[in-house]
Amino acid sequence: MKKLLLIVVIFYSINAWSQANTTSKADTTITLHVYGNCSMCKERIEKAAKGKGVRQAVWGIDTKILALTYNPSATSVEKIHKRIAAAGHDTELEKANDAVYSELPTCCLYRDKNKMAGLMPADTATVNLDSLNRLINNLADNNSSNSLRVKGVVLEEDKKGSFRPLVGASILWLGTTSGTMSDTSGVFKLRQAGNASRVVISYAGYVSDTIAIKDLTELKIILATNKQLSEVKIISLQRSTYVSAVNPLRTQVMTEKELFKAACCNLSESFETNPSVDVSYNDAVTGSKQIQLLGLSGNYTQLTVENMPGPRGIATALGLNSIAGPWVESIQLSKGVGSVANGYESIAGQINIELKKPEKAEKLFANVYINDRGKTDLNLNLTQKIGKKWSTALLLHDDFLNNKVDNNNDLFRDLPTGNQFSILNRWKFDDGKGFLTQFGIKILNDNRTGGDINFNPGKDKFTMNHYGLGIHTERFEGFAKIGYVFPEKKYKSIGLQLSTFNHRQDSYFGLDGYNAKQQNIYANLIYQSIIGTTIHKFRTGLSFVSDKYNEYFETDNYKRTETVPGAFFEYTFTPVEKFNIVAGIRADQNSLYGWFATPRLHVRYEPVKGTTIRLSAGRGQRTANIFAENTSVFVSSRYTIIIPSLPGKGYGLKPEVAWNKGISIDQKFRLFNRDGTLSLDYFRNDFIDQVLVDMEGAMTIKFYNLQGKSFSNSFQVGLDIEPIRKFEMRFAYRLFDVRTTYASKFLQKPFSSKHRAFVNLAYEIKGWKLDYTFNYIGTQRIPDMKSNPVQYQLNSTSPAYVLMNAQVSKTVGKKHPFDMYFGGENLTNYFQKKVIVAADQPFGPYFDASMVWGPVSGRLFYFGWRYKLK
Repeated sequence: MKKLLLIVVIFYSINAWSQANTTSKADTTITLHVYGNCSMCKERIEKAAKGKGVRQAVWGIDTKILALTYNPSATSVEKIHKRIAAAGHDTELEKANDAVYSELPTCCLYRDKNKMAGLMPADTATVNLDSLNRLINNLADNNSSNSLRVKGVVLEEDKKGSFRPLVGASILWLGTTSGTMSDTSGVFKLRQAGNASRVVISYAGYVSDTIAIKDLTELKIILATNKQLSEVKIISLQRSTYVSAVNPLRTQVMTEKELFKAACCNLSESFETNPSVDVSYNDAVTGSKQIQLLGLSGNYTQLTVENMPGPRGIATALGLNSIAGPWVESIQLSKGVGSVANGYESIAGQINIELKKPEKAEKLFANVYINDRGKTDLNLNLTQKIGKKWSTALLLHDDFLNNKVDNNNDLFRDLPTGNQFSILNRWKFDDGKGFLTQFGIKILNDNRTGGDINFNPGKDKFTMNHYGLGIHTERFEGFAKIGYVFPEKKYKSIGLQLSTFNHRQDSYFGLDGYNAKQQNIYANLIYQSIIGTTIHKFRTGLSFVSDKYNEYFETDNYKRTETVPGAFFEYTFTPVEKFNIVAGIRADQNSLYGWFATPRLHVRYEPVKGTTIRLSAGRGQRTANIFAENTSVFVSSRYTIIIPSLPGKGYGLKPEVAWNKGISIDQKFRLFNRDGTLSLDYFRNDFIDQVLVDMEGAMTIKFYNLQGKSFSNSFQVGLDIEPIRKFEMRFAYRLFDVRTTYASKFLQKPFSSKHRAFVNLAYEIKGWKLDYTFNYIGTQRIPDMKSNPVQYQLNSTSPAYVLMNAQVSKTVGKKHPFDMYFGGENLTNYFQKKVIVAADQPFGPYFDASMVWGPVSGRLFYFGWRYKLK
């Protein structure tokens, strides 16, 4: 009944919202010239531009161009100009008040007071011919040299015959990338580039002009106003995946466009087109998945949702399945240690999930997905603005699978059957004067049944009739963010992040039960400002995390309350645009393990334009949750042994501590007259303390602290090119060397392939989108199982194999367009034949469903549709 109701709501909402918006005017995209200097200016300009009727505003520091997407029926260009000028920034139509301008930080003062003082009246934007000649003749040239060939001014002539300077006009030597821009008075100076003899003068909205330079040293360039365009449409868009060139942390951003290249029903399926992250099944019966980054399991990657704690602790095993893909706006992936402001747990990296925002997401988004196994996903996102200051979003997700699928014919379900339903409601308030807050709640209810295809929970639970498992999860979350940006000092802000959740899992596996509960409280107070100028920035704050665990496994009860208050300080030094350093340290007091410090350092250097080098180093610490993070404990007949090092603490084990070091190089280039990127990165983890999961022996699984060496080396090279327009090609190769000391034996980590290769091809043509992904997974070491009878043994290594996925999507309709998509996964139909050891004896001593090194089932086809109403 619940599923039928959701389907009815989806189709009714689509129809209602479509009718309500039939007569609305389409958004328009234009560009404006706005003047500023730095990243603080960028933040101030974009915030001032965003107001009623403006959906998106992006300002370029180098180009001084602001790209705006706005609704002409809701606001006007003139109003937008006035808002920006009121914030202290001149535009091509409005001049900022001098008093407001003078209050800007020193680094933001873009008007050239020294060179241009007295050359132009402060209260006018036009000059006559006499003042124009005086302007050029009075140009100061204190840095003259033989290579300085040209100086001049770029202007337009208005209807009254007066001349207005064009600020930010581009002046380039023809055939080169060497050039300059006109300043606030339209004046420029240009040094010769090689043997170039002609310059190209261009300005947004005007026809470019090319001038031959002979003996001229002074130019008066007047662009005719009758060639001005009423608006400029932007046709060059951000790539679906990109790396910020200015962020000291190498952060790869996967946009919604990238996520649409695959079905992405939930977070575990959102990395299929990303070469850095691997996603694999934890075991052959629960359907849970884990990510691997830098060759390490997902436990060492900090997963956050909008920079607050995501699924962690008890939720680790099934956490990736609990976040619906259509809820995700973007994913930010950082390798190595992250910022100290986000906590101390990041060791291999951080994955941050940005969910759909009520103020800028589609008014309606609907998605329906069905695959050939019968799994169905239904999603409905609704957003609404309430007045000028409030906005809200309601996100719904429901998925269900009732078919008992057994493609490998071992009489076990390849995936558990059942249903998951989740709902998220969030609100945002922005008074437009610096104060904003957002808050929301999320509810998750998940029921799964797996095991033998003949298992019936009503008759067979906790019996030896048929092997079965059941997992019932309930999760309630609440979150809030409160922030204030000082209106007169945009570089200064204070924010408070708050979240809490109650997670409960009741489950059974064959004859064993596992019931667990986790209660969490999180708070993070952040203050950021500058020291003198924006060259020296800092942020500091206080944090508090409390986790209360209560786990029952078999006949044992494991309880612990872990409370960690802490403080942090992070300093950013940016003397020039091409170089910056972020140094941070935090101190925390764990109620179980005492005080510890977390230092971290990130360096970014751009020696030449287009080449970005980043270095990072730092410490990470976490507490292992040995049961929730290792489902192998539950789905095998292995005897569980815990060898304590600190009796009375969490499971009697020490916390995990590691140092991570890394270097990355990103090189941009031009190929086929289009941008391309070559990237290389190398990271090394050295564990000081680690909780080992020792399965080197078919009859036991042991947990104990590291005694010896444990490290991981990760090397990756990637190439992104676009040989023809809208045809993107992505190639990557990864080399992992992950080794650990198991009971005095120094061994390669099991289920980790040393060699991996990746190819992704994406092409768009006339509304069609075609995506293809190729993965090569090399051989993996399998734990020693020689003590088993021959029929229940596995080889010492797995074979190498290839996985291929593809998807075709088409945009249909003009008035109310929607996307139809069809795809296939594991197209070669490759799967692990003996995915469960002793499947014929599930209650015997050799049963083991945790020896998974490949796909647990074969080829899969799916189809669906997406509908958006902006």
